[in-house]
Amino acid sequence: MTKRDPYILDRPTGRRVRVRDVLLCVGIAIVLLVLVEGASIRHTGKTMSPGIERTAVRAVGEPAGWVADRLPLSDAVDDMTGWLSPDDKLTGPGGFENAAIVEPAVGAGAPAPITPDYFDATELGGKIVQLPKLRKLLVTGDSMSQPLDAELARDLTGAVETVRDAKLGTGISRTDLVDWGKLSVRHATKTKPDAVVMFIGAGDAYPLPKPGGKSVECCGVEWAALYASRVRRMMDTYRRGGAARVYWLTVPLPRDEGGQKVVRSVNAAFAVAVQPYRSQVRLLDLANVFTPGGRFRTAMAVDGKQTVVRHPDGVHLNPAGAKLAAKLIEARLRADFTSIGE
Repeated sequence: MTKRDPYILDRPTGRRVRVRDVLLCVGIAIVLLVLVEGASIRHTGKTMSPGIERTAVRAVGEPAGWVADRLPLSDAVDDMTGWLSPDDKLTGPGGFENAAIVEPAVGAGAPAPITPDYFDATELGGKIVQLPKLRKLLVTGDSMSQPLDAELARDLTGAVETVRDAKLGTGISRTDLVDWGKLSVRHATKTKPDAVVMFIGAGDAYPLPKPGGKSVECCGVEWAALYASRVRRMMDTYRRGGAARVYWLTVPLPRDEGGQKVVRSVNAAFAVAVQPYRSQVRLLDLANVFTPGGRFRTAMAVDGKQTVVRHPDGVHLNPAGAKLAAKLIEARLRADFTSIGE
C-alpha cells in the first residue's frame, strides 16, 4: 500500500451532472422567470436608454409581457411570498381608505383637497378643453403691459375686441393708487372678458401687512407668501369659474440687481399662486424667454436676426420685445379657443 500524499485532495464523489441537465435547469428557470416577471422585463425595456441593450431587452420583454398578462402568475407569487415582508398593523386616524374629499374646516389643520383644476391636461397627454369663440380680450397690468397691449390690439384688429387697461405706477403689493383686488372684480363683472393677459410686478416691492397689523418687507419667503395670496385671489377672480382663460406673464429680469431680487420673488409667488387653477390660468414664462438662466440681455435672436428687445431703462420690453411676447400669447390663445373672432 502506497503512502497517501497529504497535498493531493480527494476527488469529489457522487453523481456527475451532465451538460444537458444543466441546460435543462437553466431553461426551466428562464421559462419561470418569463412567466412570473414578464411584465417587469417589458417595463424595464421601455425605460432604458436607446441602444443595443434596450433593443435586446425589449425583444424579450414584449412577448414575455404578453404571456405574463394572460397568465397572472406574478400576483400569485406576490400573495404567496407576502409573509416574507408583512405590513405593519396600522390603526388610528390618517388612512386614505374612504377619506372624504372635502374642504377642511377653518382651523382644522387639514390640507386643502387637490382638484382637477390643479392640472394642465396637456402635460398628462390629454387635450386642451377649449372655450368657444374668443370675442373679448382684456390686457392689463402696470407699465409692463405697454406696448404689449398695443401689439395684441393691432394683431387682433377686426377679430377680437381688445380692452387695454394699463395702470401705470401701480402694484399688487400697494393699494394707494389702485386696489387690484377690487379692480379685478370690476374687470370680471363689468368687462367680462373671455381672456385676460396680465403683465405686472417689476416694481412690486412694497411692504405687505400680515394678520396682527405688522408689515413684512420685500422680498423674503414671508412676503412672497402674502403676495402670492393676493395674486391667487386675482387669478381666481379673472378665470370667472372657468368661463375665461387667464394668461399671467412672468417678469423678465431687469438690469439692476436690486430689481432682480424683487422680480425673482414676484415670479416665485406667481408660480405658487397659479397651482390650483392651472387648467384655466396659463403662467407664460417670459422671464425664461428674455432672460434665460436669470441673465439680463438687451438683445436676442429673433427670426434668425440679433434684435434689441428691451427698453433702454433695462426694465420694460421695447416694441420688438412686445411683438415677440404677443406672438407667444396669440399662439396660446389659438390653442385655448375654438376660434378667434371668426
